[in-house]
Parts: sequence; C-alpha cells; structure tokens
Amino acid sequence: MNELALDWSALSFGYTKTDYNVRCYYRNGKWSDVEVSDSEHITLHMSATCLHYGQEAFEGLKAFRGKDGKIRIFRLEANAERLQSACDGIMMPQLPTEKFREMVLKVVKLNERFIPPYDSVASLYLRPLLIGTSARIGVRPADEYMFMIFATPVGPYLKGGFGTNPCVIIRQYDRSAPLGTGRYKVGGNYAAAMKANKLAHDLGYSYEIYLDAKEKRYIDECGAANFFGIKENTYVTPQSSSILPSVTNSSLMQLAEDMGMRVERRQIPVEELDTFDEAGACGTAAVILPIDRIDDVEMQRSYVIAKDGKPGPISRKLYDTLWGIQRGDIEDRHGWVTVME
Repeated sequence: MNELALDWSALSFGYTKTDYNVRCYYRNGKWSDVEVSDSEHITLHMSATCLHYGQEAFEGLKAFRGKDGKIRIFRLEANAERLQSACDGIMMPQLPTEKFREMVLKVVKLNERFIPPYDSVASLYLRPLLIGTSARIGVRPADEYMFMIFATPVGPYLKGGFGTNPCVIIRQYDRSAPLGTGRYKVGGNYAAAMKANKLAHDLGYSYEIYLDAKEKRYIDECGAANFFGIKENTYVTPQSSSILPSVTNSSLMQLAEDMGMRVERRQIPVEELDTFDEAGACGTAAVILPIDRIDDVEMQRSYVIAKDGKPGPISRKLYDTLWGIQRGDIEDRHGWVTVME
C-alpha cells in the first residue's frame, strides 16, 4: 500500500495495516533492545497471564502533521506515566519513560507515510500495549512481558464530526469498583463496559453514562471517556477513584484555566445536570464529544444540555484550541508536543 491509496477523508476510527510495529521484551529482570517487526501477529503461550488473569495495559496517543510539514506527537510523557501507573496497579514491571519515548518516535518514523496530511481531520493513532507472557496456572504475576506499539491512521471517532450527542444513564451496570482497577487503562475495564455500551446503542444513544458504583448518586464516566460540565465560567469534572485519569481531560482543564475559567474536580450529583450550560465527554479518540441531552430512563428524567441542539461556545473553543496545539497552529505553552524534525 502507498499513501496515495488512502482516502484520508473517508477514514473511520478503525484499523488500517501499516508497515511496521516495534517491540521489546522484559526477561531476567530487564528490558531488551527495541525490535522492529512487519508482522501484525504475536505468538503467545496458551497459558499466558495476559489471557487468563488480565495482565495487560495499553495506551492511546496521536501523531499529527502540521502545516509546516513537521510531525507532532501529543503528550507522549503523560501517556508513559499513565502506563507506569497501570503497571504498578496490576503487578507488571514499569517501562521507563525513555524507552517509551524511543519506541514512539521509532514507530512514527517507520510509518511516516501513513500520517494524514495537514488539511485532513485524520491522524496517526498509536497503540502501546504491555502484556504478561509467562505461562501460569496459579494466579500470580508473570516473570516475562512484551511491550509493543503499532500505528494506524484514523478518522474522527464519530462520523458526524463536532456535533452534539444524546446519552443515557445506565444504572444496572457498573464499569468499575471504587477501589478496583478503574483508574488504570486495562482491558478488563473496557470489557466490563461493552454490555452497557451495546444497551445504550440499542436504545438509540451515542454512549452511556455510569454513576458511581457505591452510592449511585454521582456522575462517574461517560462511556470510555471522562465527563465534564460547564456553568458559571467553571469547568467541572468528576473526582472519583474509579475513573481513568484522562490525558485529554487534564489538558482541557489546563486550557480552561488559561481561558480564565475556574476548574473544579469534585463529585457531581445527577440532579446537578440540570444546571450545566454545556457538557461533553473527552478522550484521545474524539477529543470532545459535546452532549445534547442526558436521559435517565429509569427515573423518567431528561436533562437537556444543548438547548439549541448545537455544541456550546466554550466546548468549541476548547476543542479548537487543543486541536490547534496538536497540529502546531497554536503555541504550545505547556510543553505538551514532541516535534519530530
């Protein structure tokens, strides 16, 4: 495949084969040198801990091509740190930040022809993955691990672009427990959300909203993304031990402060939804998904956020600012972008 064979405007948020991925291995207490592979497949023992006991963690970040032709990678170090936190949480060896950085830069360079052009809304999505590979029958951590990063060009998460989306509160399922693995980016959390996500889609909603698992009173997460609400010049996002610390959300909180807004990280009671002027879900895949309304079917309530059905001005400005920083159109005041020459 050459780059001219891709219609950048038609790309979905899905997998497209690229040229290479990069890998390294943890054996005998240390990480190996980086290896390059052109295979889309890996070989695993049938009793590997990643398959039976969930020893796997992953990340997601993006590379962009700027108007100047340079490649920019967004918040590489923050993703490395979040992976390290997950490693601590599920008993895997931490991958050093410098090794993570080396492999990100290498996989981007090797697949440079798959980076979409500046004038598209697409990007090169990077998926780092760390898995336990030792054969185990008893429940205990592996001795050996594999870390790899592959790259794939992606389009917008939702084809509708930057428009509002209806959501539904799902009370009969929890994504994660308050003192569990919800704050780590591990596959089990996403598997636990699939049934509720399908239910939401079957009911005609874009995604589901989870309440806190302990009291069922507070907003927790919005599908696989963080939730935020805006009112009275304040950016409000949930404080919870069971939600993933979103790199995108932390970026938006900083940008909100830069815009002169207050930022509050706290519990958000369901009934407070009535008071928000704007709301959205945020994450690497979509950046911001503005929310039109939130239906609480079980309680027979509907919270209309976007009164005119359109994204709010603050959400729009936050989105445009972050998008501009990622592509080099707006000054990177916080040192978030790694520029490849």
